[in-house]
Amino acid sequence: MMRGWLKATIGLAALAGLLVGADRVAVGVAEDEAADRLAGSGRMAQRPAVHIDGFPFLTQALAKEFDDVRLSGEGMTVGNGSQQVALRSFSARLSGVSVGDDYRSATVRHGSGTGLISYADAARLAAPQSGVPGADRLELSYGGPGKVKASLMGVSVGQGDVHSSGNTITADGFKLTGMASVLNGALGGKLGARSFTLTELPAGLNLSGAVPQPDGLQLTFQGENVRVIG
Repeated sequence: MMRGWLKATIGLAALAGLLVGADRVAVGVAEDEAADRLAGSGRMAQRPAVHIDGFPFLTQALAKEFDDVRLSGEGMTVGNGSQQVALRSFSARLSGVSVGDDYRSATVRHGSGTGLISYADAARLAAPQSGVPGADRLELSYGGPGKVKASLMGVSVGQGDVHSSGNTITADGFKLTGMASVLNGALGGKLGARSFTLTELPAGLNLSGAVPQPDGLQLTFQGENVRVIG
């Protein structure tokens, strides 16, 4: 009797292992397919890496509802309608992903993400408001919490604040510093507000914040009831 019980236990364990293996194979196939669909949706600049969390996967697939989907990629871009720049270290978490009957559409109940753009790229996207010749040569760099430094031909000339509203990021309130303050009349016009509006954001998310970091502007994204495919 003991031997029969042991055989049954081993059989069940083997079956469970096969089911788990099949589940993991299925999720891998689904992740690849989802990456292809997202890349072809027009809402992602590059094919992302997709990771579907939760076990078992097959139960979620039958319900056409996925609790937790993670996206990441280093080849993403954002743009202002006329030019695009690199979005580094992009990652996003999509919660409550509902797919259509043919799996050709998908809606996300809630999505959030982050990514980083360099100060050089931020300066490229920003449109000078002053109209002063040479103002487009102004460079931006980290100026401390919530602030950026403005430099002209490598020389620091001032410091301003960064904030966002909707999908628009603005650096303004620049104050001349150091020797630049002596040349107020010559340089003041070059330190007008700099702003740009992102029109091409990943996965259909919206900008929710922009925070200066030592290596660039850290962007955060949010979205509710976002259609990411279809």
